[in-house]
Amino acid sequence: MTPDPLQSIRRNNWINQIATHATMRPDGLAVRYRGNDTTWRQLHDRFEKLADALSRRGVGFGDRVLVLAFNHPAYLETVFAINALGAIAVPVNFRLTVPELGYIVGDSGATVIVTDTVLLPLAQAARQQHPALETCIVIGGETTEGTLGYDDLIAEQSPAHPPVDLPEDTPCLIMYTSGTTGSPKGAVLSYANMNAQALTCIRAMEMTPESIGFCTSPLFHIAGLGSLAPAFQLGAATVLHPLGAFDATEFLDAVEAEQATIAFCVPAQWQLICAEPTVRQRKLALRKLSWGAAPASDTVLRAMAECFPQADNVAVFGQTEMSPITCVLEGRDALRKLGSVGRVIPTVTARIVDDEMNDVAPGEIGEIVYRGPTMMQGYWNKPEATAEAFAGGWFHSGDLVRQDEEGFIWVVDRKKDMIISGGENIYCAEVENVLFDHPAIREAAVIGRPDEKWGEIPVAVVALHDAQAQLTLTDLEAHLNTYLARYKQPKDVVVVDVLPRNASGKVLKHKLREDFSH
Repeated sequence: MTPDPLQSIRRNNWINQIATHATMRPDGLAVRYRGNDTTWRQLHDRFEKLADALSRRGVGFGDRVLVLAFNHPAYLETVFAINALGAIAVPVNFRLTVPELGYIVGDSGATVIVTDTVLLPLAQAARQQHPALETCIVIGGETTEGTLGYDDLIAEQSPAHPPVDLPEDTPCLIMYTSGTTGSPKGAVLSYANMNAQALTCIRAMEMTPESIGFCTSPLFHIAGLGSLAPAFQLGAATVLHPLGAFDATEFLDAVEAEQATIAFCVPAQWQLICAEPTVRQRKLALRKLSWGAAPASDTVLRAMAECFPQADNVAVFGQTEMSPITCVLEGRDALRKLGSVGRVIPTVTARIVDDEMNDVAPGEIGEIVYRGPTMMQGYWNKPEATAEAFAGGWFHSGDLVRQDEEGFIWVVDRKKDMIISGGENIYCAEVENVLFDHPAIREAAVIGRPDEKWGEIPVAVVALHDAQAQLTLTDLEAHLNTYLARYKQPKDVVVVDVLPRNASGKVLKHKLREDFSH
């Protein structure tokens, strides 16, 4: 696809946005990681060279490329190199097991994977399952047989790839989310989606080109790339925090050293940060604290207000399919509206409806449905799931909410059977499918249990073939480790004689929650 160059340079996408910063502020800071700086010119030059290398290896418009790596500037370079060719980046959760990753490889139809040295064994295992995944590019370290070195590709000297026109409705990302049927679904997001997300963040966080964002979210989450989208649009700097076991002292050290002005963390992380002994003695430049991806207790929110009196506490709410933010609770309302996820953002249209798509009365509970520029294009390779999600011409969130007299939204429950633990979505059906495959288990149901640290944890309620037997998490460990990422695994198991069911044979999960979610 080689269009009129004047047409392609009019496009508003993050490839052109970075090209603008590379021209107008070439030596300005784009990304800082472990004290190493990447300027806008360096970021642009490196991803264009990587795009050239990918183009020579057959990557073109519409192709999918998996990204399985830790947070690093090379992650961003990879996403932009893929997009510069009109191809679609598929960020993958590095906690997945081989079967889980293999499903995404097969569903996306990717033929190239970019990974790093630590995660190479996982990538290679997926390649053995799917020989169509021909090309494996390794960030850092030495390559092995059948792999290519990331920096070696950037160092290649060869003709540049032809310019590619990227209309705003072109898909740029496929973000996989767990499905209620047990199979992940790939939400297809476009450049227009990310531009609308950037506008939301700029407004909610009052961002300027002088803002310094601090990113703790994994870049395989939409919370990661979504929070960076406004920086790419404005030319603001981002500090990428290394992934790993979260350490509140390290976080505060880095935020203080970098004089970051905006930071997003999940509530479990803010809880640890507020409990850090030196938090009130720090000389911080934070103006906006942001949280989301999981419920926050009143205790945590009050602690944030006490520990960071100079900063606004901004809650963001949404989901991957909406790029992701749909509601924002602004700092001035953080304590006044404790427990609310805020008001619907100005660029999104929302309704609260019953099962027949009738609007419910103010204060009554219904499902919140959306329209707007952040709405995904659909689920990759899943037309039926897409049609269901957009039934009636609105995106169905699966969230049951009520709205107060001032327009603030309160989440009451989730229509979809999902647990949010430490910011990670865990769909019960997926976990149940794995439990059903254990030879000792006759039937199983998974529910969420409130947890002070993680928000919620999954609990397995099972009935066994042998009514006299017992089953522990230790007994399940090998089986679960084979098929489920650790964050999805039940943290407790309850053995019952039989699961309660209604006349239609459906498990009464509300009864299980009453009995076992305490």
